[in-house]
Amino acid sequence: MNHVQLVRERWIRRSLLIATGISAGAILFIFVLLVYFCLPLITSGGMSSVLSWQWKPFAGEFGILPMCAGSLLLSVFALGLAFPAAIGICGFATVLAARSLARFTLVLVHFMTSIPTVIYGFVSVFLLVPLVRDWFSTGTGFSFLTAGLSLSLLILPTIVLVFHARLQQIDPALRLAAEAMGLTPVRQFLHVLVPAASRGLVVAAILGFGRAIGDTLISLMLAGNAPRIPDSLFDSIRTLTAHIALVLATDSQSMSYRSVFASGLILFLLMGAANFFIRRMDRGPGENRYENGR
Repeated sequence: MNHVQLVRERWIRRSLLIATGISAGAILFIFVLLVYFCLPLITSGGMSSVLSWQWKPFAGEFGILPMCAGSLLLSVFALGLAFPAAIGICGFATVLAARSLARFTLVLVHFMTSIPTVIYGFVSVFLLVPLVRDWFSTGTGFSFLTAGLSLSLLILPTIVLVFHARLQQIDPALRLAAEAMGLTPVRQFLHVLVPAASRGLVVAAILGFGRAIGDTLISLMLAGNAPRIPDSLFDSIRTLTAHIALVLATDSQSMSYRSVFASGLILFLLMGAANFFIRRMDRGPGENRYENGR
């Protein structure tokens, strides 16, 4: 390696180090900012009012727990719909489809990631909401079910691309050995490739869950925004992200406004826990022995 290459590599390392430091500093700053704005709630005893089950601002009740439950329920529901579909798409693109068809499928999935979230919501308002309202003849159509269906479509590309990338890292010799044993393509995928990439499957699910719980527009446009625990799929709910957007659009001083910082802090901690879990999964021993170059 000559002097020019050494200098270039040194600058690249420094640039990456600076970018990492800026990113870490920005994350730390956001956390400190959220905690700072939550301090008045904590010191004045308002946190107990915020961490309650009733959101009735005109009655002096500002509980955000229904929104926390709405975010978790909606994210789990969307993940439950998208996860098996993503495994099926990965299996189709990996072992069943011809190469050209598999490439087209993945190009389509990549294209889905480029569609703005508001387009998913906009199309769902005019297509899915009337369908749900007419088919089930209950409610307005702006419901937990409608938001969950649209959200599952939104997070599907994330899960597919992460899991497919992990499948591509598996040593081809493993699949050749499965073929030599006479396993059909479906059995190869289900009994060899999926277990070998199981950690990637978990990481894909966590990222999909994080994408779902952090989304604002789908729940804001389709879930109905009622601050309550849903009794059925056709009830309206409000998520934490939608709650933050709604309150910030109408208030800037009251207790309602302060509750959005507690909502933001809860979302931040949830996403931090998801990322921490992903890091723990990547560091552990296991499927790496099946990957190329391991």
